[in-house]
Amino acid sequence: MKIFGFKAGNEGKFINITCNIILGAIVLLVFSLSIFSPVVMVSNSNYEKVYYNGNKENKNISLMVNVYWGDEYLDQMLKIFKDNKIKTTFFVGGSWVAKNNERLLKILGDGHEVGNHGYNHKDHSKLTAEQNRSEINATSELIYSLSGYKMTLFAPPSGSFNKNVLSVASSLNYKTIMWTLDTIDWRDKDENLIFKRATEKADNGSLILMHPTECTVKALQKIISNLKERGFNLTTVSENLAE
Repeated sequence: MKIFGFKAGNEGKFINITCNIILGAIVLLVFSLSIFSPVVMVSNSNYEKVYYNGNKENKNISLMVNVYWGDEYLDQMLKIFKDNKIKTTFFVGGSWVAKNNERLLKILGDGHEVGNHGYNHKDHSKLTAEQNRSEINATSELIYSLSGYKMTLFAPPSGSFNKNVLSVASSLNYKTIMWTLDTIDWRDKDENLIFKRATEKADNGSLILMHPTECTVKALQKIISNLKERGFNLTTVSENLAE
């Protein structure tokens, strides 16, 4: 008797070969999914993700200010925020805080949220886990010692991260924050271009990245007025993320 061209005595060999082929195909499929999956997630007791926007069901937008320099423009930014009765999130570098204690306390005193931006503005994706932990902890400990404020958000300098960075941030109970829209104000000294980048594609949950620059200050009131006129509530990143 023959089965698909095989003699009955070869039936067991045929089944083994078929099973091996199927098993190999499954292994290749799993491997390819792990390599090419676009979702960046890390397991650290729970899966942690990178936040590129807030809750899209609410009309909230956050103006995120990354601070390592630009001291001469910070007071002007804070005044504009206060005049417009809005709160936002400042991601501060530890080395900046060490030289600007009073400015940090003013940011907190005005009711703004403060997030961790590392200590020395290093490329965190090139650091070891222990170096990442040191950079993040040094900043959090400094700010806590100055103000008693405990941060929960981490923005990697230059937006550079990998699985190692996410794992360490997660283990320290930080959410890793990126951005939806980047004004690129540190490079392009053009207030009209900054305004366009901050507003043109703004939508529910947008996280808009900016820095304390002269042109940003010039564009800031126009940005705030435009977003408010369109019905957006300008708020902190944590409130923006809330379900």
